[in-house]
Amino acid sequence: MRRRFDREFRDGAVRIVRETGKPIAQVARDLGINDGTLANWVAQDKRARGEAAAGGLGEDERAELARLRKENAELAMERDVLKRSVVLWVKEATK
Repeated sequence: MRRRFDREFRDGAVRIVRETGKPIAQVARDLGINDGTLANWVAQDKRARGEAAAGGLGEDERAELARLRKENAELAMERDVLKRSVVLWVKEATK
């Protein structure tokens, strides 16, 4: 059976790691939890705070990237439509 930890316990464990600078494995042992579980909580907290891992993106950056990709796709579509309309206009003008 899996143990369930409430939000307060998780936040407290992550806070201990962040504020004391102790290794995750040591804090996990002290609290009686799996060090992999605590490592996941710490990583999730870092992502939520925007402290991206080396080369990674924070939540705000990912949201902005998604918005910019959508905008880029819309602009590319508009450009293609304008190109086609110019071609049609030139054909009509040269008749």
